[in-house]
Amino acid sequence: MIILYTKTMCPYCRKVLDKVAELGITIDERNMADQKNLAELMEKGGKRQVPFLVDEERGVSMYESDDIVEYLEQR
Repeated sequence: MIILYTKTMCPYCRKVLDKVAELGITIDERNMADQKNLAELMEKGGKRQVPFLVDEERGVSMYESDDIVEYLEQR
C-alpha cells in the first residue's frame, strides 16, 4: 500500500496527487488536518514536511514532490 501524507492547499502535494491521478495509482491519502495523521507522519518521517510518501510493499519512504513523482513514474 502507498500512503501519501498531504496538507490542504499545498502546491507540492497537489503536484503529486495530480501525478497519482494521471497514472491511475490507488493510494491512501492522509491529510495533516487530522492530528492522528500528523502523529503518524512524525513517527515515520521525523519531520512535519509534506508531501511524504510511504510505499509499505517496497520499504520506501521519501519527501520532496519531484522525487515522489519520479518514483511513481518508475514504479
